[in-house]
Amino acid sequence: MNSEEGRSRPAWGYQALVSLPARTSTPTRELGRRALFALGLLVITVGLVYFDRGAYQDNNADHVVSLVDAIYYATVTITTTGYGDITPVATHARIINAILITPMRILFLVLLVGTTLEVLANEGRRVFRDARWRKRMRNHIVVVGYGTKGRAAVKTLEKNNCNPAQVVIIDGRPSAISDANIGGYAAIEGDATRRDILRRAEISKAREVIITLDRDDSAILVTLTVRQLNPSAHVVVAVREQDNATLIRQSGADAVVTSSDAVGRLLGLSAVSPNLGTVIEDLLSSGDGLEVSERQVTADEVGKSPGEVMGERVVAVVRNKTLRRFYDPTVARLETGDQLVVVRRSDQAAAPLPSGGERREFGGRRGR
Repeated sequence: MNSEEGRSRPAWGYQALVSLPARTSTPTRELGRRALFALGLLVITVGLVYFDRGAYQDNNADHVVSLVDAIYYATVTITTTGYGDITPVATHARIINAILITPMRILFLVLLVGTTLEVLANEGRRVFRDARWRKRMRNHIVVVGYGTKGRAAVKTLEKNNCNPAQVVIIDGRPSAISDANIGGYAAIEGDATRRDILRRAEISKAREVIITLDRDDSAILVTLTVRQLNPSAHVVVAVREQDNATLIRQSGADAVVTSSDAVGRLLGLSAVSPNLGTVIEDLLSSGDGLEVSERQVTADEVGKSPGEVMGERVVAVVRNKTLRRFYDPTVARLETGDQLVVVRRSDQAAAPLPSGGERREFGGRRGR
């Protein structure tokens, strides 16, 4: 075989087959469809027996097989009960039973019994897993929208050692749900503006809610609904237009990120000075270069000024849940319990802290 002939023949083990869309159907409708098909097989069997009734013999009666007898024979035969009181006596009737009725009997059993049990078992297993998942969901994170922003948010959560089992994705696109499942995340397909969809995600027990939708009006409606169902959750929302940020905050968002403004500012800085744009992009992205991180102050750092912290640059201090810039005189000396927002090298991400403090990362990328 030459090489061209070998390339022209299909290699069945390595073909990229088309993935067709799944046909959605409720279990009740699916069972009804199978039942109708099984009834059709029964009707065909009754017709074969009745129209050839002269070739059958009822061992318990002298009369010719009637329609009721045909129905009775077809029923006990196709369900493999087979009492033996009515039997085919003619040769052609036995051949018909062998080549037609017997295969239909097998098909009937596979269709009505096998697939019915499979549908019921799969649905029951799904309901059981769903109930068990809901019971375990506490203090989890709900991400509404699994587009570019949503994926980046989830990736950042994962980079900060967030348990994937504690993240729930809500998106209306089947492709996004599939991608989330492949990534190891639980996902719910549906419109997050609907209360029943949010309740399915156990929104009332969530600790964090991240909303990254393409439309600001939808983001506002989702924020209002989330805040009604869970007044205590920390809600972060991405909006496209700065004018809508105030509405989002009034709707109950704890933090608002204006995506178009951020991108526009980055573009402007890059135009004014490519170096400024590179540094900002470096801080916002992840991988190499610089990282923005938040961590607990260590025992060795208590009493020092932010500028005296070695190996990292402190840009802000969180004290009593209030963010203070590094130049704020109230944080001239670090205290126990302070949270430090620092800029450091990304290759320090895996380095242990001197006193085992918690570290949270927010970005980083190789500078050009």
